[in-house]
Amino acid sequence: MCAAPLIERVADRIECGGGCGFVNYDNPTPVAAVVVEYQGKIVLAHNRAWRGAFNGLITGFVDHGEGAAECAVREVKEELDLDAQPPTLIGVYPFAQMNQIIVGYHVHATGSITLNDELDSYVLVPPQACRVWPSGTGFALRDWLRGQGLEPEMIKL
Repeated sequence: MCAAPLIERVADRIECGGGCGFVNYDNPTPVAAVVVEYQGKIVLAHNRAWRGAFNGLITGFVDHGEGAAECAVREVKEELDLDAQPPTLIGVYPFAQMNQIIVGYHVHATGSITLNDELDSYVLVPPQACRVWPSGTGFALRDWLRGQGLEPEMIKL
């Protein structure tokens, strides 16, 4: 605010070195991640921006004035063109690599899958065949599977 250089007085806390009181809290961005259950299988999709063949959950940034559950339903419609039933909260997970807070949900969805321009492919995986990954959205899938009485294999990224 006063144009003085910013300094790190405490680890991971950037503030004004000139004493105006400005603190850059660098708050994380909320993201909804959705375990989409469709015809008894889990939808895992590939984002066009991703390198490699990794498939993941449907995700999206929570918009201003929107709740995370609303975001989950909206993203399922936008990315897959499916109608989601009211979501069930799985859990909340830190994703420090991207400075995000992942809010995981499960939905049952109906309709016919039509991918939007963010996604280029998807797979339908029986819950018992799902493998999980060691980061935010992978933990949401893991916890949902455990709630179904399944212990998924953890893959390395």
